[in-house]
Amino acid sequence: MVFARTSKAASRLSEQVRNKEMRKKYLCIVDGKMEEPRGTFKDYLYKNERTNTSRIAKPNEKNAKEAILDYEVVKYNEEINLSVIKVDLHTGRHHQIRVQFASRNHSLYGDQKYGARGRGKQLALWAYSLSFKHPTTKEELTFEDYPEKIGSWKILED
Repeated sequence: MVFARTSKAASRLSEQVRNKEMRKKYLCIVDGKMEEPRGTFKDYLYKNERTNTSRIAKPNEKNAKEAILDYEVVKYNEEINLSVIKVDLHTGRHHQIRVQFASRNHSLYGDQKYGARGRGKQLALWAYSLSFKHPTTKEELTFEDYPEKIGSWKILED
């Protein structure tokens, strides 16, 4: 989360969000072993306002929006059949990461809406990196923070 100290800075930061210049990267834990160690998912998503869910849609479906992300496998634990994935979003659609991985049979651990594994656990999705330009100096700033290696995130331990 970013807070601006002045209204001018807030306006400039908001403009970066609108222009998709602010970047967030995520870590997630997914079910199973990914077929490829890195890749790109390109889909169209349709958001159902009534159920507050999204689904994969056909490109020509009314109100479907393009959703693109890159992923890289950080770690796979064969014993528990879970993978830790880094995700770089190119678009920011409703439940995008959750829907795109679940549609490929790799639902996020603890996902109550789109997954089956880890019921009652916290959703294993963590925004670990935020990058943007400083509103006055224009310097590129990147802030990173990783989850504590507790609960589901113990998988990160060596």
